[in-house]
Amino acid sequence: MRHPRIGGAAPSLQSRASDDLDANVKSTLIQLKGGFFEMGARISKYADDMDSPPRRVAVSAFQMARFAVTNALFARFVMESGYVTTAEREGGSFVFHLLLDDPQAHINAPAGTPWWREVTGACWSAPEGPRSDISARGDHPVTHVSWEDAQAFCSFTHTRLPTEAEWEFAARGKHKRAKYPWGNTATPDGQHQHNVWQGAFPFENTVEDGFLGTAPVDAFAPNGIGLYNMTGNVWEWCADGFGPLPAVRHPPLRDPLGSADDSRKVIRGGSYLCHPSYCDRFYVHSRSHNTVDSSTGNTGFRIAA
Repeated sequence: MRHPRIGGAAPSLQSRASDDLDANVKSTLIQLKGGFFEMGARISKYADDMDSPPRRVAVSAFQMARFAVTNALFARFVMESGYVTTAEREGGSFVFHLLLDDPQAHINAPAGTPWWREVTGACWSAPEGPRSDISARGDHPVTHVSWEDAQAFCSFTHTRLPTEAEWEFAARGKHKRAKYPWGNTATPDGQHQHNVWQGAFPFENTVEDGFLGTAPVDAFAPNGIGLYNMTGNVWEWCADGFGPLPAVRHPPLRDPLGSADDSRKVIRGGSYLCHPSYCDRFYVHSRSHNTVDSSTGNTGFRIAA
């Protein structure tokens, strides 16, 4: 979801993160041994997602953050680096209409998705526009960040975005063939396990899972290897360009990289807006994409190393 460019190029960053910020970032990472898994879906609901059939791939050992990058951590990055995000440079970003006090005050919406409203002044630190802030949302995932913004954070903190294969391997955890990070049942014992839409999208959210917008990054139980909110809450940027999944190979590919597309990048995991009637993409195999300079109120990122 792209909005018109009205700002300049991204500013250069200061040299490096402080020892304190570096320690905070590293404390979020856990070591994963890597291994083989089946990447992708058995049956694709959206052909354009190119998420099926599954293919066996392998990933090497790597580190993955337990949580998506929070508002508080991103604020530290901005304070130390002086970085200005895409949304700030361009003068606004896209906000879901039910999160606005007066949606009709914001008439610009992308074609076909009137529930998104372009809000002047909306950015990571003012998620619903100038009258909003993140003072009570320090532990929520940062949003309104483009792929370029996520890359800047990674560059400054000497981390990186996960590859799409790493992301799915980590999301699946110990359930290598399940639909969700916890298994195959959406609400085991009637309990919600992630932050997605309940009700009639896009006008009524019954908030049965407790959240209309974002949830804290440690909401709900982690998956079997200790990672939180790998589905739902916010879409997460990956390093790869968007294209077909890795080729089916024997022996399986190791550490595959996605398309070299420099304009469209993979996002994974779905968000608080996903619902079977519209965006049924809250599974470990779900994938979509956006342009590198796009920012929305339901997209964030998590780091790897």
